[in-house]
Amino acid sequence: MDYKGFDRPDWPQPSGSLPAESRSVKVMIAGGFGTGKTTMVRSVSDIKPLTTEETLTQATAGVDDLVGVADKEKTTVSLDFGRIGLSEQLVLYLFGTPGQERFWFLWNGLFKGALGAVVLVDTRRLESSFRAIEEMERLDVPFVIALNVFPDSRDHPIEEIRDALDITDRIPVVACDARDRGSSRDVLIALIRHLKERSAAALEPR
Repeated sequence: MDYKGFDRPDWPQPSGSLPAESRSVKVMIAGGFGTGKTTMVRSVSDIKPLTTEETLTQATAGVDDLVGVADKEKTTVSLDFGRIGLSEQLVLYLFGTPGQERFWFLWNGLFKGALGAVVLVDTRRLESSFRAIEEMERLDVPFVIALNVFPDSRDHPIEEIRDALDITDRIPVVACDARDRGSSRDVLIALIRHLKERSAAALEPR
């Protein structure tokens, strides 16, 4: 795969961390509360990820919607950060967003400079990711939908998922297991392909 066009020279590069010819891309991992964002960053990162998780307490019971995630013990309060090299030429910097509504004010700053995003969706709680999709569209950030398969998830036809999420067939929808490095990596590759296809389509004569 040709990665030309995915470098962002305005992003700071840690001294000595990447070959001079490497290209770097900022990618967001977004989605609703408890959809697996931190899990994906942890599973796929080549480095020990930075996380800002705090323990959920009884005090948050009336603030955070815990329906469907009653067993969740921790939550991201700022961001998760990781890095993965898809090849010697392309490195992705991953930024996981907080899912709770009370932290959404952070999104505008987090998405600055992002080339694309993965929106994680829990098919048991589709409504939990509606706002994340709306934000992608508002911020004009290209994205793919990743259906995080939980043990008790039902198998839904992709077209039903598209209808429920109100997205067009131009937006890729892929299934994944956010706990599995290979599966999470495949999602990121799907995003890069989507970005390249969008870029090529924009350059076509009209």
